[in-house]
Amino acid sequence: MSLIETLAERLSRHPKRVVFPEGADPRILQAARQFATRRLGVPILLGDRTRIKENAARLDLRLDGMRIVEPARADEFEDFVNKFQGLRRFKGLSEHEARDYVANSNYFAALMLATGAVDAVVAGATQTAASGLRPLFQVLPLQSGVTTASSMVIIETSNKQLGINGHLFLADCGVIPNPDENQLADIAVTTAALAHHLTGQTPRVALLAYSTKSHSAPNPAIAKVKSATQLAHQKAMAWKLAADIDGELQLDAALDPAIAKQKNVEGSVAGRANVLVFPDLNSGNIALKMVQIVAGARTYGQVITGLARPAAEISRSASAHDIFGTAVLVAAQAVDLRFLYAIEPAKEG
Repeated sequence: MSLIETLAERLSRHPKRVVFPEGADPRILQAARQFATRRLGVPILLGDRTRIKENAARLDLRLDGMRIVEPARADEFEDFVNKFQGLRRFKGLSEHEARDYVANSNYFAALMLATGAVDAVVAGATQTAASGLRPLFQVLPLQSGVTTASSMVIIETSNKQLGINGHLFLADCGVIPNPDENQLADIAVTTAALAHHLTGQTPRVALLAYSTKSHSAPNPAIAKVKSATQLAHQKAMAWKLAADIDGELQLDAALDPAIAKQKNVEGSVAGRANVLVFPDLNSGNIALKMVQIVAGARTYGQVITGLARPAAEISRSASAHDIFGTAVLVAAQAVDLRFLYAIEPAKEG
């Protein structure tokens, strides 16, 4: 059984509410219909009610089991405007400006999540990554003990020998352009924590680079990965997270046991990594797109890591199947936040 199906089975016993800011998009409608039909929870579609209904009719999709919310006309709108003006980042904002923000579906969705009106958000189907990410980062708090929010993508392959039953966890492919050593360590540990709690398996984390265990005077890029590896070990110990972490490793040494042996890399991560941490956004995003297009692998995400509430920012190229899988992932996170995070979620003030 795939990871998505395993999580869907868990979710069917603990249904959750997932909000989709781009509720009229045909792929969102198809994913939401599947989510509702399988009784995994209640999809909440934000947007113009007439347009959503018209698009659903064109697709011959029923809307029973779903909610449609027009932000500017919602019962919560005035309360959300007050809450928005109370956010430290937006203090001094005029009421007119605050109302414009809250009428935006992405900000409205983030406020729904922050106030507990929904359990998870899936955004980004029709807009740039920045449009989907900015409201989440501005409205939602970070987890306690975390200083970096980043993103994780799950790749589902047909090779059951790779990763965890064919699943690989990749980070960061969508948020931080050039993480420093501390950010890279946070990315490694928050991704490992989520991988563990979604699968129940021990994370084997490889911090990737263009060299493997270089003993020569390190290039600054390699020095960053080496330092981040040590910091990640310390963070994992502080969080009492049972994870195997190694770096710097080339991708082949991280995933192929024979090549790891040939390159004299020993340890539990060598050739058996299931979490791949890229040194920067260039390498992570390029690798992800290549796997999607060349290998045709299923991908789910980006799931945002480091936030106190479950959220995802999907690609504009995502299919309805990808969106459904991502919705399952973030909804499953919400089943028990204490169980699904290595550390306690931050309390919202």
